[in-house]
Amino acid sequence: MSLLEILAVAVSFAGIWLTARRWILCWPVNLLACALYFKIFLDVRLYSDMALQALFGVALLYGWVVWTRGKDTSGEVLIKPLQPGAALAGLASGVVGAITIGWLMSRHTDAALPWLDALLSSFSLVAQYWTARRHSASWLLWIVVDAAYVGMFAFKGLWLTAGLYGAMIILAVLGYQRWRQAANRP
Repeated sequence: MSLLEILAVAVSFAGIWLTARRWILCWPVNLLACALYFKIFLDVRLYSDMALQALFGVALLYGWVVWTRGKDTSGEVLIKPLQPGAALAGLASGVVGAITIGWLMSRHTDAALPWLDALLSSFSLVAQYWTARRHSASWLLWIVVDAAYVGMFAFKGLWLTAGLYGAMIILAVLGYQRWRQAANRP
C-alpha cells in the first residue's frame, strides 16, 4: 500500500459518492482518480486497466457534457431508462471488447491477468457509458464488475484498492436506489 494508492482510493471514493448523488462535481473528481490509477496500474502491470483509465478520461469528459445538458429546470440531473436493445448492444460490445483486449494483452504484453483484466475493463467501459447516459442500470453492471475487481485486486496485493471496490459495491447499491427513486418521481 503506497501513498499514491491511499490518495487514489480517497479521490475515487469521493467521485463515486458524488456520482451516486448526481452532483456534477463528480466528473472532475473522477478524472483525477483516473490519472492516479493510471499510474498505479502501470506500476503493477495491469495494462488493460491502465488503458481503461485513459479511456475513462475520455468517457468522463463525455459524461460531464451529457450531464450538463441533461438537467431539469431545478438543476437536477435527469435519469433516462435503458432500452432493451441498447442494453443488449452494450453487453455484446462488452463481450467483443473483452475478447479483443484479452487476445491483444495475452499475445503482446506481459500483463499479469490479461483475460480477467480485459473482461473487467471492457465491461467497465460499458458501465461508464451507461452512467454518462444517465441510465440507472449502470449501477447494476457496476455491482457485478466491482465484485470481480475486489478479487483481482486482492490477488495482486492491492488491498486498499480491493477495499475501495468493496465500498464501491455499497455505493453502487445506494446509487441504484437513489437513481431509481429519481427516475420514478413525477
